[in-house]
Amino acid sequence: MTVKISSIGLKGLEGYRVQVQVHVSEGKESMVIVGLPDTSVKESKERVLSAIHTLGCNVSEQKIVVNLSPSEQKKNGPFFDVAMAIGILKERGELKGSISEDSVFIGALALDGTIEKVEGMLPALIAAKSLGFKRVYLPYDPFIPLEMFGGLECVVVQHIHEVVQHLSGQTLLPLHNHKESIDLVSETFEHPKDFLDIIGHEQAKQAFEIAAAGDHNVLMSGPPGCGKSLLAETFPSILPTLTQEAQLEVLSLYQLAKEKLISPRIAPYRNPHHSSSAISIIGGGTFPKPGEISLAHRGVLFLDEMAEFPKKTLDMLRQPLEAGKVTISRAQSTVTYPSSFILIAAMNPCPCGFLGSNTRYCTCTNKQIQSYQNRISGPILDRMDILLFLQPVNLDQPSEGRVSSAAIRMRVEEARKRQYERYQSQVTNAKVPFEKLSSTSRLKESQLKMIRHVSSKQQWSNRVQIKIIRLARTISDLEGSREITDESVWKAITLRRENHHKEQVKVGKR
Repeated sequence: MTVKISSIGLKGLEGYRVQVQVHVSEGKESMVIVGLPDTSVKESKERVLSAIHTLGCNVSEQKIVVNLSPSEQKKNGPFFDVAMAIGILKERGELKGSISEDSVFIGALALDGTIEKVEGMLPALIAAKSLGFKRVYLPYDPFIPLEMFGGLECVVVQHIHEVVQHLSGQTLLPLHNHKESIDLVSETFEHPKDFLDIIGHEQAKQAFEIAAAGDHNVLMSGPPGCGKSLLAETFPSILPTLTQEAQLEVLSLYQLAKEKLISPRIAPYRNPHHSSSAISIIGGGTFPKPGEISLAHRGVLFLDEMAEFPKKTLDMLRQPLEAGKVTISRAQSTVTYPSSFILIAAMNPCPCGFLGSNTRYCTCTNKQIQSYQNRISGPILDRMDILLFLQPVNLDQPSEGRVSSAAIRMRVEEARKRQYERYQSQVTNAKVPFEKLSSTSRLKESQLKMIRHVSSKQQWSNRVQIKIIRLARTISDLEGSREITDESVWKAITLRRENHHKEQVKVGKR
């Protein structure tokens, strides 16, 4: 007879059901694991045999065969230790209680039978719930919000003996304190920077409000010290609080990457240095891990000095920016990680940095300027929704009229609610399929004619024209308008136009 126990395997962030099939027969003492296990899974046999020995289970002169189904899927990680041990105990008759088909077992075993947490338990729990399991046995992890898994009974255990006890009908005492667990609801976080403290840059602040409301990408250009980095670092303070679904996704990615998360409720903010490798930005490695674009999922990826990043690395951003996910193929496996983020980029307009400046004179030649700006390829520039050219501001400007990040965030949240109601899902104007955007917000013929006319002069691609429409829809949402207004279309065109183009022409003629 073969015993079948359920567990969860991970392929990137996606979980799938693994059926642990155990068969014990008379023969030379051995334990064989089949089903494309990696080294960490193969080593499970020593841990499992030692753990069941602590319960007095004798497997001498017994041949144990464990099959991990589906057999064609590579298995990695010690997720299946507990399931293997329970299967052997059940097959040997040491476990009398019945095991429900809607129960799943997750966890690694120590040699003394202690159940230890494993990397990726949170995405495994999310997968267990989506697959329809009703009960899961798992070790305690304070960074897993068990209270959020309504409808899934989470049985927290710390020893294999406790699993046997519970399956035999005995009640376990709770091993974890809810106060010690991460709280995704009541936890608060104060942003260190506020738009109230930023002097000037009123047009840029409005542009960032639009970007936050619709998830639009922004490229800033301007001389050194004009405030590009400050605006980008303050930008997360006007983003709405993450939903529970988004919080679980972000927590899962950070646990897989073994990165520390400041607060699960706020949008993540990633600021990699321009010397970072392509693998660290995109993700990958021999055993693929999430990269910066995945760690910025549901948040912000800020590329300071964008022109200093290798062109190859920047071009790798094309597919994730469009699809909202990245697929990494390696010899070991192929995994897909979500990477839906707002890209904020900053760069100098030329090598010396002072092209178009009203305070310093540019010393670069036309060839140097063109070569420097060509580091940002056309396809990447096409994927930027808003183009801003910033100038230094006087520090003696009055503080009256400045708006706090909290006030801006309230307007952003209202605009997002309108988008969620319109699309009947939590998707923004920048991410919604264009067909759905067109069907819910039709443009007037005069508006289309305006966009075509300006696009012809500016030589904009179809992608840029679609981004103009998305921007106009977001601006109308911020204004509370059900339809896309003429003013919002013109404002969107203005935000997308390269404001420093005239300055470049002047330099080219000098």
